[in-house]
Amino acid sequence: MKSALVIRHVHFEDLGTFDAPLRRAGYGIEYRDVGSSNFLDFAPEAADLLVVLGGPIGAYEDSAYPFLQREVEVVTARLKTGRPTLGICLGAQLMARASGARVFPSGIKEIGFEPISLTEVGRVSPLRHLDGVPMLHWHGDTYDLPVGATLLASTSRNIQQAFSIGSNILGLQFHPEADAGPAFERWLVGHACELAAAKIDIAKLRNDTADFGAALAVAADAMITEWLEQVHAD
Repeated sequence: MKSALVIRHVHFEDLGTFDAPLRRAGYGIEYRDVGSSNFLDFAPEAADLLVVLGGPIGAYEDSAYPFLQREVEVVTARLKTGRPTLGICLGAQLMARASGARVFPSGIKEIGFEPISLTEVGRVSPLRHLDGVPMLHWHGDTYDLPVGATLLASTSRNIQQAFSIGSNILGLQFHPEADAGPAFERWLVGHACELAAAKIDIAKLRNDTADFGAALAVAADAMITEWLEQVHAD
């Protein structure tokens, strides 16, 4: 069995709909949670797959969250190995920072559903399965494209939505993994303060999740399944 080590910053932002395709592809999953004694106590090259999940903090907020400095060091070392690595939202931003790129506030809160626009390379990548499907966006930060990375997707409000470095490293600013079933209520409660500050219509967000969730789950499964087959081949 292959190993997937998953860095989790808040409990409800887990692998979501990526869990089943990862297990189907033969991965055993181990979470490492912020605040646990073994959070970052592992060799960066150890796991067959490293997944860095999202969270409601900035990738640059070391003074408020000192663990970020160590986490960036771990991600930096991991990226240098070239081994399969997936970052989602904060995870993608940490990967960008670890690659030497700037991460910074975008000046807007991009929260809600919107399709992504794929680049020419994105349209022939595993992200092709997401084309035309409304994606869940939930972030206020963005990043510069790392040197050596390839832009895969954008939206009308943020150019940087997905990037790859080679075929084994993938950063996604949006949330294709979000489980749009009853578990999504945990997102709405967990991010209540952020939603209120951004004046997000929670009822509309909940309804959009119900409307788009099934198609999102199917597209996300196809995307991550193809990506895992690609990295396994390498």
